Amino acid sequence: MSEASSHYSVLLSESLVGLAIKPDGFYVDGTFGRGGHSRALLAQLGPMGRLVAFDQDPEAVAYAKASIDDPRFEIVYSSFADLLSVADRAGWTGKVDGILLDLGVSSPQLDEAERGFSFMREGPLDMRMNPAVGLSAKDWLIAVEEEQLARVLKHFGEERFAYKIARAVSHDAKAGLLNTTKDLAELVARVVPKKDKHKHPATRTFQAIRIAVNGELDALKQVLDASLAVLAPQGRLSVISFHSLEDRIVKQFMRDQSQVKDLFPDLPVLVATTEARLKRIGKAIFPSEQECSQNVRSRSAVLRVAEKI
Repeated sequence: MSEASSHYSVLLSESLVGLAIKPDGFYVDGTFGRGGHSRALLAQLGPMGRLVAFDQDPEAVAYAKASIDDPRFEIVYSSFADLLSVADRAGWTGKVDGILLDLGVSSPQLDEAERGFSFMREGPLDMRMNPAVGLSAKDWLIAVEEEQLARVLKHFGEERFAYKIARAVSHDAKAGLLNTTKDLAELVARVVPKKDKHKHPATRTFQAIRIAVNGELDALKQVLDASLAVLAPQGRLSVISFHSLEDRIVKQFMRDQSQVKDLFPDLPVLVATTEARLKRIGKAIFPSEQECSQNVRSRSAVLRVAEKI
């Protein structure tokens, strides 16, 4: 089985329906991964359609160049946080008919032990989406202060034993004892006093450190803000999230941008307002039972769609 055929794209049909694809439209896939959404989108475009995909993972970019030979397609080696600057340089700000964001870690990143994302596979403690940029998880854990690590685990991982884990992890990291994903996973498993029935005790810790190392939530806020400038009128924004922190940011952004705001709420009369910039399309969409049974990683996914006014 090829890499493309074995990769499962979450909420594939639902996210494309949300984009309301026009055959001659111009679309952006902010998270190419292994190209499942991009291929399905290209299949719905006519000869005049165009798709630009982003990915900060050099392996994903190399795979895109090797596997998709289509004049309508372009891959950009960059984080989607750079969407606005790329659009401005290329001259397509305000001209995009739809933006698709499939957040989180791609299946190949989780499945390849050497990338260091998964506590299920022993590999170097890395976790960077782009291995050429920033600190690895190992080096970040050595550099970060215990108190800051605890805040990261509590906020980004929603970990109730954040301070207990941070104390142990900070000690072992600075002592040079944390070199692999197995080292970290086993340490957390020893430290956590109470285990969840159906979740590895290191799940939240790995999520939190990965988000911090890659600056994922800040990047998400940047691309959401950029979408307002990059989209054409009636352009669609289709976002798939995989945990509550991401979904909360997306939900709040779409809600806030769909409201008319009073700029001076404390005054007794309405002096000035800001226009709503988005219209929410439908309600949050979740994977079907069938999709969840076919792909366990779909279980936590949620799709939200909005349209630029």
